[in-house]
Amino acid sequence: MAFDIDDDLPDRESARQFYQKYEPKEVIGKGLSSVVRKCVEKATGKEYACKIIEFNDDSQEERDATLREIQILKLVGDHPNIIDIVASFETPNYVFIVMELCPNGELFDYLTKVVHLSEKRTRQIMSSILHAVDHLHSHHVVHRDLKPENILMDANMNVKITDLGFAVQVSENEALYDLFGTPGYMAPELLQCSQYEGMPGYGLPVDLWACGVILFTLLSGLPPFWHRKQHLMFRMIMDGQYTMTGSEWDDVSETAKDLIHHLLVVDPAERYTAAQALQHPFFNVERTRRRDFMAKRTLKAHIILIWSIHRLRTLHYRPQPIRGKELLENPYRFKSYRKMIDSTAFLLYGHWIKKDEHQNQNRATLFQTEEKYDVVRHEQLLEQRRVRREQSQPLRLQHQNEIREEQSPPP
Repeated sequence: MAFDIDDDLPDRESARQFYQKYEPKEVIGKGLSSVVRKCVEKATGKEYACKIIEFNDDSQEERDATLREIQILKLVGDHPNIIDIVASFETPNYVFIVMELCPNGELFDYLTKVVHLSEKRTRQIMSSILHAVDHLHSHHVVHRDLKPENILMDANMNVKITDLGFAVQVSENEALYDLFGTPGYMAPELLQCSQYEGMPGYGLPVDLWACGVILFTLLSGLPPFWHRKQHLMFRMIMDGQYTMTGSEWDDVSETAKDLIHHLLVVDPAERYTAAQALQHPFFNVERTRRRDFMAKRTLKAHIILIWSIHRLRTLHYRPQPIRGKELLENPYRFKSYRKMIDSTAFLLYGHWIKKDEHQNQNRATLFQTEEKYDVVRHEQLLEQRRVRREQSQPLRLQHQNEIREEQSPPP
């Protein structure tokens, strides 16, 4: 029975044990027959996620599957990349599973925002997923529904595998034949069991096939197998038909592609295990420090590099260096000195040079070569000349009279 998000919470009297310890809050997720709410532990105030599953009287199989999920979570929940179960409560109509809260949501939502991830980030996420899968397989647990929607991200963006509703614990050589999982992430041997008689079944390797699909999707932003007709998509999966030839693969290393090839192998016997995948060169990136590394020299080189880049970027706005010899030969060649010379010439000669048709002429040659007279000094000189003229006029008249007397005839 579907649990509506808008439905009221379960009756407090029937779920007294849960309500004594936890206070339910807003809805943060929904499944086919369950709803996930944020809840707060009353004693500590710590926040958790509570999965509330509702059952009818005729849904004993669903109840058994939920109780099996709780047992598996308690079995494998001591791993940093698997969701940790805190407590569980059971009533006649409901089961409450209290788990750690992952506030950053699903890996699927994160991938939807960024489209695809860098190899560095993909390496971190896939390493965590494969370590979690290796932990599951060490307890002979097959997840059977690994996909980005079932991988949560905690407050520190660490991934946590969740939703072990399809998970099952198998014995050493036990084979499974039931059809469980999400179509795009199903392994070829799982599909073959549902379509053909006499197939050998499937086991732990189906989770590694799903890991290969997730790795492919994280690096490219696209699923390796997709067709609008599901039976054609199943045929592509069983034949292992996928390509890595788009523009989205131009920057992906051959090492990453090689790991995908070893995970998306049709034959489960040849497919990598989780332990083998973690030993692949994709995860063994050398980060050794150079022996001749010198921090001071490296810092100096980076400072010079940054200074040079800044100098090149601002070269157009900065004056060029001026040589003294060039300045003496042609000062008007440099704009800053040309302005300084013009300003000095104006102060010296009292006027600007008029612009005319001789645009290319050296303007310095148009100036007078003598200094201007000071106005006050010039008036003083004129006054001295007038005084001398007045003083010399009586003498000049006397001299003229004497000349006339000498020239006149005697009586």
